[in-house]
Amino acid sequence: MAGFAQASKVPPEADSGSPQGKLYHIACKTWFTAGGAAMPLSFKFEDDSGELRTVRDLTVKYTEEKNYSGIPCREFVCESIIGGFLREFRLIFYCESCLWVMLI
Repeated sequence: MAGFAQASKVPPEADSGSPQGKLYHIACKTWFTAGGAAMPLSFKFEDDSGELRTVRDLTVKYTEEKNYSGIPCREFVCESIIGGFLREFRLIFYCESCLWVMLI
């Protein structure tokens, strides 16, 4: 049985600091593969004017494991049309708390 240090692929000293950008909490529809990898399919968030927005047809450009302030997470760099414009953004999945956020 693997211990905690063996289960985490990111070494504890490889801290990425804190996430940079405008943070939005999101409700994310996610597909988990048989191997346990998360893949975001669509999500909803409240924009700056208070309107609830739904984002579908997002493209994941790449993903990587991060350690923000010592908290292991998976970062997805994505693009999709938001508010009529093609936007690049990051979705961050905090594995331990199952929390999703978007950074623009």
